[in-house]
Amino acid sequence: MDGFAFGSFQSERQFHIKALPEEVGGYVFLVGDPGRSPVIAELLESPVHVGFNREYNLYTGTLDGEKVSVCSTGIGGPSSAIAVEELIKCGAHTFLRVGTCGGMDLAVKGGDLVIAQAAIRAEGTSYEYIPQGYPAVASFEVAAALRDAAEKRGTAEYHIGVVQSKDSFYGETEPDTMPVAYDLNQRVPAYVKCGCMATEMECAAIFSVGLVRRARCGAILTALWNDGRIKAGLPDVPTQDSSNAIACAVEAIRLLISRDKKAAAR
Repeated sequence: MDGFAFGSFQSERQFHIKALPEEVGGYVFLVGDPGRSPVIAELLESPVHVGFNREYNLYTGTLDGEKVSVCSTGIGGPSSAIAVEELIKCGAHTFLRVGTCGGMDLAVKGGDLVIAQAAIRAEGTSYEYIPQGYPAVASFEVAAALRDAAEKRGTAEYHIGVVQSKDSFYGETEPDTMPVAYDLNQRVPAYVKCGCMATEMECAAIFSVGLVRRARCGAILTALWNDGRIKAGLPDVPTQDSSNAIACAVEAIRLLISRDKKAAAR
């Protein structure tokens, strides 16, 4: 009988994503927006809608003969960590976040892609997983596959580096309205001076769960705009088009599947 996983009670169907192990692939695309799940699912072979509960819209199909899933996570670290935890319980081992961000480094323009090597832990969820001072880093294999996919496609400028993961969208976009503006207005410029590429809300949590559970995680993000460029009088064209990031993510999963098969055959 279908059940759920919660606390010490464990049965097959997961509590939040409402999935059974046989309904989830080993490779998973993670998206924030539930509306983006069917967009990526259409690029899979024979996609099936597993279910939609809360912010978790889950599809599963195949790519190159391997079962692959797409799951939305909603906004922020807590819901993202729940998704990764329950997908791992269903057998997933490789996660690729396909999301959006705001550019921070002046080299990042609206429409550019950002491949996250690591995430600044300016949020709370990661501290429930890894100790203070321990970095939230992406899997080298996943980051390398994303780089190779971006090079192969050559359709958008891309950057590789550190991103900031935060908990408050408006703390970032409207810091002076916050009682802690003195802190926000010091930290963010410091991140930029250290070369931080972009700001977003999920990578630190996803990478931290991956580190603890020994799952591979990575992320490719579309820069929607760069407020720093706009304030500096530099050209910047805001965008809502994630098609380049999606195409690179699909190609990266194909590369990982191929490389994993070759490694298994050795």
